[in-house]
Amino acid sequence: MTSTNTDEHIIEAIGRSRIVIRNGSIVEIGEAQIKECPLAKRFAHPVPIITKDAVRANIEHRMKAFGMCTPDRDVLDTREFVGFGATELLGFASRVGLIDAAVLACDGAGTVIAKDPFLIQGIGGRMSGLVSTSPIPKVMRRIEKHGGIVVDKKHASLDQFAGVAWAYDVGYTKVAVTVAHPEVAVKIRTAFPDTLIFGVHVTGLTREEAEAFVAVADLMTSCASKTVREAAGAKALLQAGVSVPIFAITKRGKEIIIEKIRQTDEQVLIKPMHLPALGEKQPEPLV
Repeated sequence: MTSTNTDEHIIEAIGRSRIVIRNGSIVEIGEAQIKECPLAKRFAHPVPIITKDAVRANIEHRMKAFGMCTPDRDVLDTREFVGFGATELLGFASRVGLIDAAVLACDGAGTVIAKDPFLIQGIGGRMSGLVSTSPIPKVMRRIEKHGGIVVDKKHASLDQFAGVAWAYDVGYTKVAVTVAHPEVAVKIRTAFPDTLIFGVHVTGLTREEAEAFVAVADLMTSCASKTVREAAGAKALLQAGVSVPIFAITKRGKEIIIEKIRQTDEQVLIKPMHLPALGEKQPEPLV
């Protein structure tokens, strides 16, 4: 939790580089855990090779393009950046009634409950691995204007368990949540067994952490995680994508992906096979 007197936002993005943004400026960029990522090469501001300079340029582009970690933060978006990304799937699920609320993490607001598909996409479509954030009242008001709920206006804390609890308390019955830590996912599954859990930001998980996460998740992204590819791939009912796969581990998770495929006009290959099925282009290295 950050001080309310300090405008500071810490994210882990682009190869899990630790980035500190303070008072609208990037003040720290850590070493990335990986060197190349197929998704990073397709960013609006591409990162062909992950270096500190390339990370800085990408984050500065995000800050200018949609106000990330600033009072100018856009919170609505209609564009899909990744066909089967976490917020793309949750935004779609909300639009077709498979969920009625998503608990997300947003810079400048912390944990947020969103029901509007465009708010879900706007918050998460270009956001990466939020570690901590500071409250930005303008961002919070913008979220509330579009029907969102900010769980902790004073500190903008990140507490997905509290967000799920609040969502059920205000009457939502089909709640989804993005979770980055296996112990939080286990806690949510135990207390709120009907919640749809989407595991995100999983690069660097140990074998034990990956297996614990897979045991309670409905959907998981693989990021640059070798252990998630192995653990989730062995249990998944469906895999979307081959470079940075999304795994549907339960029938509920599978239903969302299948329904999205059913409603798309894009060409799709469906082939029964042993999972995980990985393409030649993977993040390098997998960790």
